[in-house]
Amino acid sequence: MSDLLKLALHDLHVALGGRMVPFAGYDMPVQYPAGVLKEHLHTRTAAGLFDVSHMGQVILRPKGTLRDTALAFETLMPVDVLGLAVGRQRYGMFLGADGGILDDLMFANRGDHIFVVVNAACKTADIAHMTAQLSGACDVIPVTDRGLLALQGPLAEVALARLVPGVAAMRFMDVAYLTWQGAELWISRSGYTGEDGYEISVPAAHLQPFAEALLHQPEVMPIGLGARDSLRLEAGLCLYGHDIDTTTSPVEAGLTWAIQKARRAGGERSGGFPGADRVLYELAHGPDRLRVGLRPEGRAPMREGTPLFAGAEPVGSITSGGFGPSVGAPIAMGYVAARHAATGTPLLAELRGKMLPVVTAPMPFHPTTYKR
Repeated sequence: MSDLLKLALHDLHVALGGRMVPFAGYDMPVQYPAGVLKEHLHTRTAAGLFDVSHMGQVILRPKGTLRDTALAFETLMPVDVLGLAVGRQRYGMFLGADGGILDDLMFANRGDHIFVVVNAACKTADIAHMTAQLSGACDVIPVTDRGLLALQGPLAEVALARLVPGVAAMRFMDVAYLTWQGAELWISRSGYTGEDGYEISVPAAHLQPFAEALLHQPEVMPIGLGARDSLRLEAGLCLYGHDIDTTTSPVEAGLTWAIQKARRAGGERSGGFPGADRVLYELAHGPDRLRVGLRPEGRAPMREGTPLFAGAEPVGSITSGGFGPSVGAPIAMGYVAARHAATGTPLLAELRGKMLPVVTAPMPFHPTTYKR
C-alpha cells in the first residue's frame, strides 16, 4: 500500500467519505457513503463527478507540420488521424505486431498539436512507445501539471454550464479551450458511462477549487470506481486489461467502427499499422471469435473468467460481468466462438460447479444519451 500513488484530490476524497482501494497503481475511491447503487443511478438521472486524474495526458507537439505528426501517429494504430477535424476527438488503439491491442485511447486535433489520453496502467509503456516511434515527427510531452475530471449524466451540461457557459454549445466528441476563474480548461464532450458528459483537464492549482465548485452544484454527486465500472458495462464499453488486451484484435473486440474507411483495404492509406495483415484479413473474412453481450437468465451475476459452453463444448468466457442497476438484472460481456455469437444464441455458463443458462444479447444494455 505504501507504494501507491496518491491523487492530487486524495484528501478531498477522504473528506467526502471515499473508501480508498488500489487501482492501476493509485489509491482510488471505489465508492462514497451513498454506495455504488445510488451513485450509479444518480449518474443516470442527474450528474456524477469522477476523478480520473490517474489517466495519462500527453501532447504530441509537431516538429514540422501537424500533417506529418498525424501520419506518424497512424503508423501506431488503424485509425484515421489525418482526417480528424480541428476541435474534434476520436477513439483509437495502439496495436502490437500481431494485431493485439496494447492500449485504447482518446486523441484530439487541437489545431497545432494532438492531445492524447491513455489508460493509467499503460501510460508509462504508452509514453515510451510513442517516444520511440514518433520522435522524428514530434515531441512527446507528458502532461504532469494538470488533473482530469469527468462529469457525466443527463444534467452534466446544466451543472457545468453554470461555471463554464461555453460548454453548452459543444457536441459529442467536440474539444474546446474554455476558462474558469482564469484557469484554462481543456474540455471534451465525452466520457465512459454511455451518458452525455464532459472530461475536463484542469491546471493543478485550480483542481480542488474547481472540483469543489462542481460538487456544490445541486445536480452533482461524487462517484467512485464501482459505479464507473457498472456504468461502462451497461454501456457495452471495453475495460483495458479485461475485455481487450494484447491477445485481442480490434475486429474480435467489435471495435471495427473505430477503423475508418481510409485505413481499410482499398482506402487512401490502407494498412501501414502494426498487425495490419491480421486486422485486414479479419475485416474481410471475419475473426474466429467475437466479443458479445450476455444476459444471464437467472439473478446470479456472472463475473470475469466464467467459462461459457454450447452444450458440452467450451466456446469462450466472460471478461466483464456484474449487476446492471439501470437494467435491473445481471449483465456481462465476453468472447465466444464466432459461430455462437449471433444475438439470441443460448449458451451455458459454469458458475460454482453448476451450468446456468445465458443468452447472447446486443450492446449497449442501456441506451446511450450522447449529444450529437
